[in-house]
Amino acid sequence: NYGPVKAVDSLDFQVYRAECFGLLGPNGAGKTTTLKILCGKAEPSPHPDTRIDVFGFDPTRDELAIKAFSGIVPQEDALDTELHVTDNLLIYARFYGLDLRAARARIGELLDFMELQEKARVKIKELSGGMQRRLTIARALLGNPRLLILDEPTTGLDPQVRHLIWNKLRELQKMGVTILVTTHYMEEAFQICDRIIIMDQGRKILEGPPHQLLAANLEAFVMEVYGPTRDRLLASPLPETAGIRQEASQDILLLYSQEAERLSRLAEGLEKGDFYIRQVNLEDLFLKVTGRGLNERQ
Repeated sequence: NYGPVKAVDSLDFQVYRAECFGLLGPNGAGKTTTLKILCGKAEPSPHPDTRIDVFGFDPTRDELAIKAFSGIVPQEDALDTELHVTDNLLIYARFYGLDLRAARARIGELLDFMELQEKARVKIKELSGGMQRRLTIARALLGNPRLLILDEPTTGLDPQVRHLIWNKLRELQKMGVTILVTTHYMEEAFQICDRIIIMDQGRKILEGPPHQLLAANLEAFVMEVYGPTRDRLLASPLPETAGIRQEASQDILLLYSQEAERLSRLAEGLEKGDFYIRQVNLEDLFLKVTGRGLNERQ
């Protein structure tokens, strides 16, 4: 709790070794607070049923032990902009007890892994946002962590950098690293996570593999309808026998069906440019279970 506000409420989940597990939800859902609790940076409010176990350690008592085998990638990069790339990493290497020779060897490996080897002597302020994010991930990997925790790792990055980071996380997972990631990007959760929790207002709404959650809770296809066509369809709802479910979201009308052909037939009478047919995604799932979109304010 933060005063009267329950930031995290009765949350229960388990992450398996070498799994990529995602916390998906809008800003304010409790994702970052959950990570802070797991890292020992925030204490859960006292409750007799509260139990937190991170590789056998309780973060309320064993914060330093957890730090020794985990790497943290916060939302903000927090790099020293006046130093160059290698010096930034050398400073943090000391925290992991690496001597200078071992630190330089490890830094070389990580710059190569994150495709930053050509930027080793470049100052941070001269790097793009995507390069700084990749460097922050490299910094979190200095101690060869068993657990990597990332808070909104690709927010604000262009699609090319985002996909590069996703590929690197997949490689780390193959190496046996357990990954815990928060995101409000539905595609990110769908692409990289073995399992996810969908959170809203501090509570767990759904949990499971993304593909299975979609199959169990939604039709396969959706048609987005915009503009005057949206208003016209809202004024004349489709009969239940049409096999199409209707949801209104902000300025869009969403029509769901298990069969794309049903939606295509309906679209024949609509203005071109006023509709778009696609497969369902996690945004649709969040809308169904909470009644609002991932990017809507609470």
